[in-house]
Amino acid sequence: MRTSTERILTTHTGSLPRPDGLDRHDPEAVRAAVQTTVRRQLEARVDSINDGEVSKPSYATYVTERLSGFEGEPVPLDMRGFDVFPEFAQRTFGNPDLAAVMANPSCNGPVAYVDGTKVQTDIANLQAAASGAPEVFMSAASPGVIEMFMPNRHYPSTEDYLAALADAMKEEYDAIAAAGLVLQLDCPDLACAWAIGPEKTLDEFRRVVAQRLEALDHATRDVPAEQMRLHLCWGNYEGPHHTDIPLADIIDLVLAARPAAISFEAANPRHAHEWKIFEDVKLPDGKLLVPGVLDSKTNYIEHPELVAERLQRYADLVGRENVIAGSDCGFATFAGFVPIDPRITWAKLTAMTEGARLASQQLWATTSVH
Repeated sequence: MRTSTERILTTHTGSLPRPDGLDRHDPEAVRAAVQTTVRRQLEARVDSINDGEVSKPSYATYVTERLSGFEGEPVPLDMRGFDVFPEFAQRTFGNPDLAAVMANPSCNGPVAYVDGTKVQTDIANLQAAASGAPEVFMSAASPGVIEMFMPNRHYPSTEDYLAALADAMKEEYDAIAAAGLVLQLDCPDLACAWAIGPEKTLDEFRRVVAQRLEALDHATRDVPAEQMRLHLCWGNYEGPHHTDIPLADIIDLVLAARPAAISFEAANPRHAHEWKIFEDVKLPDGKLLVPGVLDSKTNYIEHPELVAERLQRYADLVGRENVIAGSDCGFATFAGFVPIDPRITWAKLTAMTEGARLASQQLWATTSVH
């Protein structure tokens, strides 16, 4: 994984706008969509790019097309905190397009990786489109986020379910790494699961996080740490977020996990202040931070000066070489539900790269940074 040795590098979380009317089951259409998505990222001068996840229905539930064991009745997510804002909740989660993509099956049978051709096709499409790109990454669902979206109705315990998911998903993780791509593990559950289901104490939830990270570390044991990054978030939806768990309550566990880089929300109004925790939290050697400097839930285009300011705060605390600019979350998390206008997404990425250039000028005290 590249580091910001000469200037602040840029990337994003994963999902990007899919072309209108894209048929995911048409191989030629998907290949063309990947080529367009890669080109748009390069035009925005993003350093670490991907396929925009255009072949997937979502960043997590795509695994039902690759794993066995998911034919059980859907179980809706029980999200706390919306009871005090019922009208808002109805407007948001009553959207039929969103409801359709959130109707995920539960696990009702043995989990196994049964179709490795899909990840190999994704890899081939991305490598063909991104030939010559400085760095290429591919995201994959973590055992924990699969467990969160598609709960266990088969295994005797959550621990057994996570272990089965880890063993199954290892095939996909290893394939991505073997292709020479940076592996991004999508782990939004590490933070957003705090507000899902029965209320827990902090100690109880930390044990949940530790259990999920243990499964992740086991599944990625053959992938070099420096070839991996981990993404966590509090749920990529516009809403109150007043029940979110503070980053400070779990950051030590996350930093102890194997992936070398940690991507997290740092721009949205509920968490933009949390850069301050790194005044007290020491970044372990070999770890990188990928703070979100773009809010993925608003159609505002961030000013490059604001992006630069956000990056400088982190660089001042953990070292400029340990910071990479990113986005809070994906911009098209679920196919068919795109809250950010596609053209605005590309403008946001351009603002990010311009902001990273401005921050680099300050941090390296030179105007020759490109």
